[in-house]
Amino acid sequence: MYELVFWKYQEGIYLNHQLVYEALMEQQEVAGLEELPTTVILNRMNSVFSKWDKVDENSWKNPNGKGAFQIEITPKSIQIDCYGTEGKTMNLLVDTMAEFKCPLYDPQVPERYDEMSE
Repeated sequence: MYELVFWKYQEGIYLNHQLVYEALMEQQEVAGLEELPTTVILNRMNSVFSKWDKVDENSWKNPNGKGAFQIEITPKSIQIDCYGTEGKTMNLLVDTMAEFKCPLYDPQVPERYDEMSE
C-alpha cells in the first residue's frame, strides 16, 4: 500500500507537516486546517475515475487489474490508500486534489509538496 494524504492550511498558518500527519492519523483535531469541500472532491473523483469499477462509496478498482485505491475522508483531510496503483494514476489523484489547492503530503518520504516549498 502507498499512502497519499492531503490537507490545506488556513492562511498564514505553517505547522510541522509530520506532526499534522500523525495527529490526523490518530483522528485528532488539528487547529489551523481548512475545512475541505469533501462532497465536491468525492464527486470530482467519481468523474475523473468514471471508467474505473466502483467497489463502494469510497473505493475504486482499475478494470484492467492495475491497482485500486480507497479514500478516507474527514472534514479537514483526505487520505488515499493506493494498492498496486501505477504512478500515472497516483499523479492523477494528486493533480485532482491540486484542483482544490490541497497539496500532497507523502508520508513515505516524508515530504509535503506545496507551493511554499518549491
